Amino acid sequence: MIEKVCPFHGIPTPEGRCMRKEFNEEQGIMEECLAVPKDTTTIYWCKKHNIPLFEKICSCCEQEGCDENQIEYIGTDIRPVFPEEQLLIGAILDPSKPLDLLDKSVWHNGSTYVVDGEKVKISIDALNKMSLNDVKKLKDIIEPYITANTDENGEDAFVSKVDYSHFNDVIKRFVQANSDRFKETEKEAIEHIQEWVSKYDKKSMFVSFSGGKDSTVVSSLVMNAVGSNEVLHIFGDTTLEFSTTEKYKNRLKKTVSGAYFRTAKNRIKNFEELCSVYGPPSRVMRWCCTVFKTGAITDSMNKTFKNQTSVLSFQGIRKYESVSRSKYDRDSDSSKIAKQKTILPIFEWTDFDVWLYILTKQIDFNQAYRLGYSRVGCWCCPNNGAWSEFLSKIYMFDKFVHWRNILVDYAKQVGKSDSEEYVDSGNWKARQGGNGLEASKSSILSYEPCAVENDTYNYELQRPIDDQLYELFKPFGTLNFTLGNKLLGEVYVVDRFGNPVLILKGRKGSTTFKVTIKDKKHITEGKINCQITKYQMCCACRACESVCRMNAIKITEDSDGEVTYKIDETKCVHCGECINHFNGGCYMRKVLTIKRGN
Repeated sequence: MIEKVCPFHGIPTPEGRCMRKEFNEEQGIMEECLAVPKDTTTIYWCKKHNIPLFEKICSCCEQEGCDENQIEYIGTDIRPVFPEEQLLIGAILDPSKPLDLLDKSVWHNGSTYVVDGEKVKISIDALNKMSLNDVKKLKDIIEPYITANTDENGEDAFVSKVDYSHFNDVIKRFVQANSDRFKETEKEAIEHIQEWVSKYDKKSMFVSFSGGKDSTVVSSLVMNAVGSNEVLHIFGDTTLEFSTTEKYKNRLKKTVSGAYFRTAKNRIKNFEELCSVYGPPSRVMRWCCTVFKTGAITDSMNKTFKNQTSVLSFQGIRKYESVSRSKYDRDSDSSKIAKQKTILPIFEWTDFDVWLYILTKQIDFNQAYRLGYSRVGCWCCPNNGAWSEFLSKIYMFDKFVHWRNILVDYAKQVGKSDSEEYVDSGNWKARQGGNGLEASKSSILSYEPCAVENDTYNYELQRPIDDQLYELFKPFGTLNFTLGNKLLGEVYVVDRFGNPVLILKGRKGSTTFKVTIKDKKHITEGKINCQITKYQMCCACRACESVCRMNAIKITEDSDGEVTYKIDETKCVHCGECINHFNGGCYMRKVLTIKRGN
């Protein structure tokens, strides 16, 4: 249900206020809770049928005439715990009885496990403090039932021998009892999709597919809405996918017509090599998303949709996933990929709704969820929770140890006194800036105003002048190489009437560069700094290419790491978005920013 819930105690407030009281130790009295209730979803538990409910009514009980007192509040959201995860939880609770939960109704409500309606708390922090030897012992307990083999491609292949009979009975009751909720959410989502499909040509839309449960549901909804499996899917392969994701993608390709499934992948960059240069991604600096996802998808979109300036993208983002995502609009222009119109059909759905849809429709999904992962993206993402980290120790032990070694090496590189504690405590996930990294020096500009010429600035570049520098001044106007003094390396930038807006001076191969601003109304010192910063720092992350709606920017990198940044003057409309979109002109500047003097 959608009800008002006390944000402090997490309980429904049917009378408009929280009825829970707290003891005030200073005054020695019981005080009423003054927290303001907020609208949220509420999930109930049917004791009779041992299942969660979206409404405070069980349709199974209605048919059987059961007492409504059999239903009680259980939380604000919930997901099923598959037998593979039940086995692991059983082994954690009692290593001698790993199969004990397989005849129970087991769910997870975000903070605790719910076993036959009773909450069971497991300390994830304590699990992550286990020694790797103890983790191996736990892994040995479940290995006879869930085996992680290596397939012909060298990837982990999980083979499950866990009994599903009781779980299937529970899910059958769950689907039946919540059928009204399923029909309501499916109908609304399909109508929303059809509303947008009617405004666009079928060749101007696609499903953004990640391999996770949310994009799985959106894929199914879109194909149902248009009545065809000939819907383009673009899979963003970050190169850090779960092995189960690759296998699921291949299964989905058989459902979607092969001609309508494409993979967007950065085949030049190496994640581990970039970690050694820029440091590992953190929760506030996920440069990996830009380099390995946004840029690759932009390239795939440009090749697919060519000169189209508006493309419909159906995505599985939901507001209940995080505080930041709760602030999104359901339909909006993408802030990362300019030509993309983002539609979020399941924006209001909870985990409960997503799994209700998958289990009702009996559609295939990523097997990582059976192991206990609540989200499936990059397996080593800094946004992954502590439980996902623990699961990686169980099911990807060698990969986990290798990644931990990379993190420890980084910590030593930047001078952390206790590098292992810094990593194991998770502090690396909160890191900011490029302190201690050699590459961070490129974020610093060295320049000063000219003493003899007004509105002129002298720069000492960290990179010798070449043709790439002039490309970055095309957004200001048209380059004119004939007006200036060639011996001095002068190049004029002119507006559409031929009037000079900038004068650039510097010989190729030199690091001394002078810029004179002639059009002070539209061009500032700050904008010039943005482009010079970009020149010094460009690593072909392709963020600039993504924000250009006109497809005017093309960034490439060869096998030797040579970056080419080109702006097509016939397409550029001089809007300045590539200059203004990122703080300091370059996305990587944020990643590598340091305090002066460091």
